[in-house]
Amino acid sequence: MFKQKDLLGLRNLSSEEIMEILELAKEMKVRIDNPEKRSNELKRSSIVTLFYENSTRTKMSFMLAGDYLGAMVKDLGVSTSSVNKGESLIDTGVTLDMMGINVMIIRHSMTGAAHLLARNVEASVVNAGDGTNEHPTQALLDLFTILEYKKRFKDLNVTILGDIAHSRVARSNVFGLTKLGAKVTLAGPSTLVSNSMKSLGVDVTTDIHEAVRNADVIMGLRIQFERQKNMPFPNLREYSNLFGLNTEVLKYAKDDVLIMHPGPVNRGIELSTEIIDGKNSVINVQVKNGVAVRMAILKLLTERKRGEA
Repeated sequence: MFKQKDLLGLRNLSSEEIMEILELAKEMKVRIDNPEKRSNELKRSSIVTLFYENSTRTKMSFMLAGDYLGAMVKDLGVSTSSVNKGESLIDTGVTLDMMGINVMIIRHSMTGAAHLLARNVEASVVNAGDGTNEHPTQALLDLFTILEYKKRFKDLNVTILGDIAHSRVARSNVFGLTKLGAKVTLAGPSTLVSNSMKSLGVDVTTDIHEAVRNADVIMGLRIQFERQKNMPFPNLREYSNLFGLNTEVLKYAKDDVLIMHPGPVNRGIELSTEIIDGKNSVINVQVKNGVAVRMAILKLLTERKRGEA
């Protein structure tokens, strides 16, 4: 049984805990397309989303995940809450705790925000992205998608391409993939990927052809201009020419390579339109899998708390 009070990152999860989430997600996915198989097993649970950063996919998939399990799901409209009156994150969390919230899902620009909240509330906290630290549920849905198509992780060649330096998605995926036995390569311009990442047990390169050679999975990442003080390359055209994934570059990968991206995708910059809409792309599948994985997480966290009661 899942024993974690919170889901804050993949760095501190064991491979067994990761696989427990992925196995349960298989069961949950069936319920997305078939309303007859949905249940009210979380009907006594209350869930709130606290998104201090904008989001479409993550926020909506968490809300739907709760709905599909019968939970009461509410969104704290941060822009219209007491946060705008100067209320601290801890005070907001404690206030929600006193209202009987069971699970708080937080996205915040500050690294460590989810950990801070978790230390100060009784509710379970799920990290929906904190600063440039981690985005564990995105990585878990990525892992789930890979497992669906490749049936394994051991010795798979996985390339993560793009803005590594500012990507919490990349960090969480590195932690998860290496624990499960995959071989990970990080690639991008030298301003966006550091050789220091090799300490995490991955390869690092600035050569896109080398990066995708014999790849089983290629994960593109969005360039996060909002987290950068200076332009990390001369212009977007140069980035696209040197590091964009297109049909010519894809020839270096395996024929059945999976093309992934956490979204939203900047078409023609990180990935060409032909790649995004091509037969190897599973980007839309990732969206559906995100709901299934988040259903599994909410179920595991709430069941754990009930088991302690």
